[in-house]
This record gives sequence, structure tokens and C-alpha cells, in this order.
Amino acid sequence: MKQSIPNILTLTNAFAGCVALVFIFQQDWTNALIWLTIGFIADFLDGGVARALGVSSELGKELDSLADMISFGVVPGAIMYQLLQKHLIAAHWNEYLAFSGFLIAVFACLRLARFNLDTRQTDSFIGLPTPACTFFVIGLLLIDWQQLIGVKLVAQPFVLLGLCLLLSWLMVSSIPLFSLKFKHFRWQGNQIRFLFLGLSIILILGVKTAALVPIIGLYILMSLGNNAFE
Repeated sequence: MKQSIPNILTLTNAFAGCVALVFIFQQDWTNALIWLTIGFIADFLDGGVARALGVSSELGKELDSLADMISFGVVPGAIMYQLLQKHLIAAHWNEYLAFSGFLIAVFACLRLARFNLDTRQTDSFIGLPTPACTFFVIGLLLIDWQQLIGVKLVAQPFVLLGLCLLLSWLMVSSIPLFSLKFKHFRWQGNQIRFLFLGLSIILILGVKTAALVPIIGLYILMSLGNNAFE
């Protein structure tokens, strides 16, 4: 029975992503975010539970990528599609450009397939992880939905299209990005993680729900800085 527990969590992530997708197309953002949160929690737990129970498997690894493709591939693509469609129509642009939002899903698919074959990404990442990309897109949604700081910028179709292309490229780029996984909680060896978490808390306290976009931007910039000094 214990062998099935991590896989149940992974499949919970997949189910939550599917339900979130329905609410996204209904533009019911509250329920969409609730189900996305369930997916994030299940995805966070499945690997740790598998290691704790000593039941890690190739099946679990493949299931994880398939579930992530829904929650962190198709879902952010659908959110970006909805944002693009809204602002393309408002700006009298061709609304078919909104389908560009699904480039995020396409490149997430490529990233996840590569991730399973890449033995370098055990303690760090090569390219932007799909959950980080999803957090960024959710941040754009919150800014637009709740009319937060930066809403005028997010409302520009060329900004959304540019971010869509940038996020797609970052996911399959060769840029090393640090992992937030702690092997221990000593300062030495975790400096960049503690610094990132501290700055993220400051951003959350300062701009609240508008913080997701700058937090992911900070993550990328700190990774670039860390690479330069290594």
C-alpha cells in the first residue's frame, strides 16, 4: 500500500490541474487558484513522501512529469491565453494571437521531457522550472484581476506576448538556476537560498499578492549573479 501513496499524491496534482483548467476557461479565478494550490501542495509532497517511505520508482518519476505537464504546462498556457485574449480584444489586435499563450505549454512539455533525461539537474536546475514559470503567470493574473501595481503594463498585449516568448525560452535555456531544496539548514552552502527567502518575504510584505512576478524575476537575477561569481 505504501508504494501507492506518492503516486496518489502525484495523481492528485494531475486531477487538481484538470479541475483548475475548467475554472480558468470559466474565468472563475478564485476556484482556479484554490485547485492550483492543491496541485502545488500535492506536487511538493509526492517526492518527499516517496523518499521518506523508500519507494521512489521510475513509474513515479514519469507520472510526476505527466502531472506537471497539466498543472504547470497546460494550466499556465490557458491563463496566458485568457489574459492575451482579453487585452488583445481591448487593444483591437487580432485575437488569434492569444493562442501564443499555449507556447508556454509546448515549451513546458519539452522541458519536462528533457528533465527526465538530464542527470545534471539533481541539486540545481538548467532552465526555468515549470512551477516557477507557473507562479510567474499566476502573478500576472493576480495583477490583472485585482488591479494591483503594474496593471497598466500587464494590460499591454506586446508585454504579454514578450513575456510569453521569454518564459518559453527560459524553460528550455541552458541557464543554471539554484534549487530551493535544503540538505541542511546551516548558513554555509545555503547563503543564496536564505537571502532569496528573506528578500521574498520583504516583497510579500511590501506588495502582497503582486509579489509573485518580482519574486520569480528575483530568482532568475540571483541565479545569474550566482553563476557569475562561481
